[in-house]
Amino acid sequence: MGQAEKIYVAGHRGMAGGAIVRTLLARGVDASQIVTRTHAELDLTDQRAVHDFFANEKPTQVYLAAAKVGGIHANNTYPADFIYQNLMIQANVVHAAHLHGVQKLLFLGSSCIYPKLAPQPMGEDALFGGKLEPTNEPYAVAKIAGIKLCESYNRQHGRDYRSVMPTNLYGLGDNYHPQNSHVIPALLRRFHEAKVKNAPEVVIWGTGTPRREFLFVDDMAAACVFVMNLDSQVYESQVQPQNSHINVGYGDDVTIAELAQIVAKVVGYRGSVVFDTKMPDGTPRKLMDSSRLNALGWKPSTGLEAGLQVSYKDFLARPA
Repeated sequence: MGQAEKIYVAGHRGMAGGAIVRTLLARGVDASQIVTRTHAELDLTDQRAVHDFFANEKPTQVYLAAAKVGGIHANNTYPADFIYQNLMIQANVVHAAHLHGVQKLLFLGSSCIYPKLAPQPMGEDALFGGKLEPTNEPYAVAKIAGIKLCESYNRQHGRDYRSVMPTNLYGLGDNYHPQNSHVIPALLRRFHEAKVKNAPEVVIWGTGTPRREFLFVDDMAAACVFVMNLDSQVYESQVQPQNSHINVGYGDDVTIAELAQIVAKVVGYRGSVVFDTKMPDGTPRKLMDSSRLNALGWKPSTGLEAGLQVSYKDFLARPA
């Protein structure tokens, strides 16, 4: 990240992209070196607009964190939107980066690229090893296409386009919507509202036994900057040309019951936690194997409880 670098962070208003901007600034990158655009300023599904942006701004590095994202309900309801918009965003940004001489690009994928019943923990080689989770298959297929886009431009054009697959993220900038949020922001809201109402119990779906892995978003961002700036020979020592993505995980998981107790502690809720065992549990376990990234020299630094404390403060600071 020399003084000559001009870094475009696509998706800077999202949780992941915002964390990448914070990390770059914390690492000494001058704000004038970071290029961002809101969706209103640049529609990444518009090929001509993306081409003109690269022609005018001439970035030297790209972090591709922009994506259409959502929970199970949104993925089930709008599958065409999820596959179309994500495919277009990725294709337009990667191709424009190549046409305008960008040698270094980092693409952010998702752990949903792996089969629903992948062996645990899920290593990078699990890709294409089985059927995807049906509820978010269109989104997952788009993310797999993003990996293969990067690999293909590397093979044909000698680019250095890398891909990272983060596990479940939480932290600053999360979505705390009552219906459309993921498990951690949903639990933070639920326990907070129960505390405010002095509710005697909080009911959680399922048995509480499924295990999930969670990574603080600023740790993920640190991993992205780390991977982007690795020496090519060092990076290639841990990846394969046809399977070049790298998992970014915390390295450990917790049961939903354990997570609920930690959230209750952070929020200060003193009532009971009750599990509705008539409701479905979902996949028993989703843990990523991040040994490749660990071997390159990166490990997370934020424990779950410490990260949840930051998240809860972020939630409290949001407009009601």
